[in-house]
Amino acid sequence: MSGENDTVIELNVGGVHYTTTRKTLTSDKNSRLSEWFDASNSSSSLVKDAKGRYFLDRDGVLFRFILDYLRDDGIHLPDGFREKQRLLKEAEYLKLNGLLKCVQALSDSHPAGCITVGYRGSFQFGKDGLADVKFRKLSRILVCGRVALCREVFADTLNESRDPDHGGIDRYSARFFLKHSFLEQAFDMLSEKGFRLAGSCGSGTAGSAAELKPGVDVEENRWNHYNEFVFIRD
Repeated sequence: MSGENDTVIELNVGGVHYTTTRKTLTSDKNSRLSEWFDASNSSSSLVKDAKGRYFLDRDGVLFRFILDYLRDDGIHLPDGFREKQRLLKEAEYLKLNGLLKCVQALSDSHPAGCITVGYRGSFQFGKDGLADVKFRKLSRILVCGRVALCREVFADTLNESRDPDHGGIDRYSARFFLKHSFLEQAFDMLSEKGFRLAGSCGSGTAGSAAELKPGVDVEENRWNHYNEFVFIRD
């Protein structure tokens, strides 16, 4: 029996190739993988690719984390990992309840940190001047902080196009901004991730006497301002 468990298995998972052992694949006896690869199961419906590898029509990139879990009975995801929901889906499909609990526990635990949100804006005025003043006009919402934290909070709404350094996610950057201009949406996302407002400041940036760019309203230019909000998570 030990010889069968030590059998080397070649896998093609969604086009990504892996090499492991039958013992690893069957380590969780209640999983779908154990059903497929248990040596005593002669009714397995698995197919093989042209090179004789067992083919699994699943996410090949995420399967590396599944193998890590099967080998070590635990998992460590990289900081800023964005595919937790997809990994949960894979674990659910493969009936890996232990992996489900591990990923959910990691999702519930958040590292402490600080994120600063800032914006430059003004007030829009209508044809009647102050009598027709409108709500604040935001040109861009800026985000500063550790890359991993910023990605965790803002996910796909974070625009990283102005950040030329694609190094480690433990670095800090002051060059991010959001793809939307809704300040309240940014605050909601921070609150949902456990951040609280620690402080804020604002200042007027009254327009200069220099000639304005075409399309810039003179009255609106007088009411330019900049604000920053500091959020922390303990």
